[in-house]
Order: sequence, then structure tokens, then C-alpha cells
Amino acid sequence: MQRLALALALALVAAPAFAFHCPADMSKIDAALDAGPKLSEADLARVRQLRAEGERLHAAGQHQQSVDTLAEALRILGIK
Repeated sequence: MQRLALALALALVAAPAFAFHCPADMSKIDAALDAGPKLSEADLARVRQLRAEGERLHAAGQHQQSVDTLAEALRILGIK
């Protein structure tokens, strides 16, 4: 029972951390897009799609999915 309580507590503490990570990643993507990255039109469209999807997921409270989606956009942009 104590392990279950601990696991639940950790899950509740971790959720806000993901929530704060999403806006930071979106800002990095926006800055890179504003700088005019040298990407193909297909990659640029994909980054924009992933950025929009990441924001939608963040707003829906699906922070891990948002972080994963935004990470793919950052990877395409070459941002670590």
C-alpha cells in the first residue's frame, strides 16, 4: 500500500514538470522558425504540424505526448 501511495505521489509531482517543459520547447521551435531554418518545404511543414499538435496536446493536459511530439520537431530542426 505504501508503494502505491508513493507511486501516485511521484506521478502527481511529475505531471507539472512536463507541463512546464512544453512551453519551453514551443518557444525554442518558434525561435528557430523565426530565424528561417534551412529545411525542405516538407520538413518545414512537418515541424509546423508537430508544433501545433504539441500545443494542442499541452492544452489538453496530455503533457508527455506533447513533450514527445515537440521533441520530434526539435530533432528535425537540429535542436537538442
